Formats: sequence, structure tokens, C-alpha cells
Amino acid sequence: MSLKQIFYPESCFGGFTIVDGTITFYTRVNALIQPSSVIVDVGCGRGSFRDDPIEFRRELRNLTGKCREVIGIDVDNRAKENPFIDEFRLITEAHWPVEDQSTDLCVSDNVLEHIEDPDHFFSEIKRILRPGGYACIRTPNVLSYFGLISKLVPNSRHSFVLEKVKDRVNSGDVFPTVYRCNTVARLRRILKEYNFVHSVYGYDAEPSYLSRSRFFYFLGVLHQRYAPHIFKVGIHAFGRKL
Repeated sequence: MSLKQIFYPESCFGGFTIVDGTITFYTRVNALIQPSSVIVDVGCGRGSFRDDPIEFRRELRNLTGKCREVIGIDVDNRAKENPFIDEFRLITEAHWPVEDQSTDLCVSDNVLEHIEDPDHFFSEIKRILRPGGYACIRTPNVLSYFGLISKLVPNSRHSFVLEKVKDRVNSGDVFPTVYRCNTVARLRRILKEYNFVHSVYGYDAEPSYLSRSRFFYFLGVLHQRYAPHIFKVGIHAFGRKL
């Protein structure tokens, strides 16, 4: 029996826990989609979740077919391999290759921690969203144990450390982190500055990054259940452009 099944026995029924962060985040994303929606996946990557063994979670993340179009944008040309987008556009300059006020929903999943200039990032989200459009952001919290360790470990060693503590790691999907806008307070402030009605909160899923050690996994479970929200491992942020 796996550590996840021991500490989260509900995962024996479907493969996911009651606190699964991906399912929680993408359930809300899906609730905002209309058949006519144009979605931009910011930093879409190569679609590594295609390897997710949990079909329910994998299909929840796949937004194609649920809307008019999913446009994936990324600075890495390898992202054109992503099978979960309808169109790929390479970011080659400061302005993203998306027209002004042409988008109904922007999704940014584990991208913000890599962004050097958050003000530019949010100004681009505001530029491409139509009035009433939504920004959906998931990112690590730099004030959590995960964020603090990530800050202490040099970027060149991130793949090595992740391989030691996590079951599945693709080094091709590990990029340098800078954490310029990775606290609940900072995200609330910048969304307000860019005129978004917003909800930003800390969220802890099961400690999958600690699955190689029963002792550290147990500590992660305690953190998941009892840590104050400002110290949770992840941050979920949703905003609606006014």
C-alpha cells in the first residue's frame, strides 16, 4: 500500500485524494468555461500531464473540446508538441502573440514562479483578456517549506533534488525559479493594481514531493492539515477583469 493510500484512504477509489490540488484548481477553471470561450494557456509547456495515470484528472486538465479554442503560448518551441492545445504560438518578444481583448480565460499553471517581471506578466494578461474575462493562476508559495527549500537550492540542482524526493520527474520540464510574486499578499496586491476582482488563497494538496520518505511524508501531511493558509505549499488565484 502506498503512502498516499495509507494517509488518504479515499485515494483507493479513483486514484486521487480529497485534497488533490490539480482537481481542485481545474474544477474551478472548468466551471468558468463556456462553449464560445477562447482560452490562452500561458506557458503551456509540452503537455507533460499526458503521462498522468489518473484518467479523470488528466481529462479535467484537457480543456480542448470544451470551448471554441485553446491557444498555447510559451517561450520554449518544444511546447508545440503539446497535444492539449488547438494552436501554438511562440513568445519571441515582450508582447505575447495574442491580440488585445481577444481572450475569455487565461490559465497559468506553475508558471508565475519562473517570471522575472510580474508587472509585465499581469499587464499582458490584462491586455489580452476581454472585459469580464478570467485569469486562473496556480503557483508555489515561496513562504512554504517547498518554496524556502527551492530558494535555497541552486537552480542547477533542482532536477537532482526533485528526483530524490518525487516519484515522477522529467528534467526537461524543470526550469529556473525566481519567485518574484509568490505570496498570497503579493498576488492579491498585484491583481488589485491591475483592476481584477480576485480571490487568492493558500492551498495544500497531499505532499507528493515527499513520497520517497514515510517520515517526511507524515510531516507533509501534518503541514497540509494544520498549516496557516499563508504558509500553504501552493497558491490558487482567480481574477475577473473589470
